[in-house]
Amino acid sequence: MGRYMLIVKANADSEQGVMPSEQELAGMGAYNEKLVNAGVLVAGEGLHPTANAARVTFSGGAASVTEGPFADPETLVAGFWVLDVASQEEAISLAKDIPFVDGQVEVRKIFEAGDFGEELTPELREQEDRLRERAAAQHGA
Repeated sequence: MGRYMLIVKANADSEQGVMPSEQELAGMGAYNEKLVNAGVLVAGEGLHPTANAARVTFSGGAASVTEGPFADPETLVAGFWVLDVASQEEAISLAKDIPFVDGQVEVRKIFEAGDFGEELTPELREQEDRLRERAAAQHGA
């Protein structure tokens, strides 16, 4: 098993704050129910337009903030799902079932602790596990 993020790319409508129709919301609800019934949905959310966002950029150790909106909607993220599935092929298959008429979804594998090799020492792994447990407890997961 592995976690994959399905990244919904923004478009001009999503960046203008155009909300989905009742029919589109019903389709998304049915799709989300399918994911829950299959036991693969970890999380999924839509995002507000970048007019309500900020971008923090780091250079030379210093952080600077740029307020949205940002240009090029097709390079931006409008929402996401995180799935826990057996393979990238399964993630892609599920992505193909998203009830979009138009749009684009990028499928990306999420790093797991084992992907980091020796640099993630047993002490660092323990610390990461403790932090994840605390975060889950704080948010009722």
